[in-house]
Amino acid sequence: MNGKQPDIDGTEAAARFDALVRKVLSVPHEEIMRREVEYKRQSAMNPNRRGPKRKVKNVVSANERNKSSETLPR
Repeated sequence: MNGKQPDIDGTEAAARFDALVRKVLSVPHEEIMRREVEYKRQSAMNPNRRGPKRKVKNVVSANERNKSSETLPR
């Protein structure tokens, strides 16, 4: 925001707060989780990101796991 905002009387502030809370609570939990995953994916792709970098996990499909276990001696 740009600094000081004009003073709001108590009833107007309460009405604004109530409207904001109703907006937030009307969003389903699944939608919030989906948005959070999407945001994390975008932020992880930023090469200039501050702080610790996320480790990249190698995803091995179940088919590849079965192939590697077949080659091991028992």
